[in-house]
Amino acid sequence: MNHTPAPVLAIHGGAGTLSRSNISPEQEHAYHATLQAVLRAGQAVLEQGGTAMEAVCVAVQGLEDCPLFNAGRGAVFTADATHELDAAVMDGATLAAGAVAGVTRVRNPVHAARAVMQNGQHVLMVGEGAEQLARDAGLALVEPSYFSTEARLAQLKAAQARAAGAVLDHDGAAAMTRTPESAPLHEGRKMGTVGAVALDAHGHLAAATSTGGLTNKRPGRVGDSPLIGSGTYADDRTAAVSCTGHGESFIRVAAAHDVCARMAYGGLSLEAATQAVVHDSLSAIGGSGGLIAVDRDGNVCLPFNTEGMYRGIARVGQVPESFIYR
Repeated sequence: MNHTPAPVLAIHGGAGTLSRSNISPEQEHAYHATLQAVLRAGQAVLEQGGTAMEAVCVAVQGLEDCPLFNAGRGAVFTADATHELDAAVMDGATLAAGAVAGVTRVRNPVHAARAVMQNGQHVLMVGEGAEQLARDAGLALVEPSYFSTEARLAQLKAAQARAAGAVLDHDGAAAMTRTPESAPLHEGRKMGTVGAVALDAHGHLAAATSTGGLTNKRPGRVGDSPLIGSGTYADDRTAAVSCTGHGESFIRVAAAHDVCARMAYGGLSLEAATQAVVHDSLSAIGGSGGLIAVDRDGNVCLPFNTEGMYRGIARVGQVPESFIYR
């Protein structure tokens, strides 16, 4: 008799060197409160028999709507003081996928990525073409200023004043006045991507990832988040994966797909496969960050090679758990 594992959701809100000495109790509480709220929202979808795809999109929307994270509202600025947002989704049951890159007006890029997938003609849409598809799908569009916060603009100015080039998430905030919004943790080494993976009651997997990219990046740069196989991947035969970190490194090792490949071809467990990708493949090329993954049996792994990663797990029937440090 086949036993179907309990549905489960895992989320991340970015990895990095999250120093305990640089966070106030109020800041830590704000992060946990958001992670818990997002976990409960996704958990509710799964409890009601919803699909893994529905659960991950609800979770990522919640993270996109929170300015504490670098996705949607609160996204970081490019070198031209603009926002370019990327997102992707993948359905493990069918290997259907959708992604958008370089969008500037879609309120929730994760929904635009899902619209691309549901349209079925293409997998990755960029810029104005992606926004037109979102418009055709009836998604909410906003003025680009909707994504802006004073804290992110200050981080851009700090990076440019130091001639720092593109920096992960919002490097430079450590030198700024600390407020819950402007300097949540050790901002200088935090990689801002959000994501979710889930296993539903039907035994299907899904993954979703969304990001605002890098502070002070060249306009037109695209990282791993919207690239199927690099930052996002899901396959019912193995696992669902969402990554966060230095995108260029994750692209070079095809990190998300490599987890699934190690399981499919090498017979590795989820833990062994994720540890190998994060601590061997990525570390070998100086890649920093982490990932979240759930396999077909409901096992969850949340490895990272930085000091910490915003993350959480919610299993149906259990109290959600959120974490920041190791």
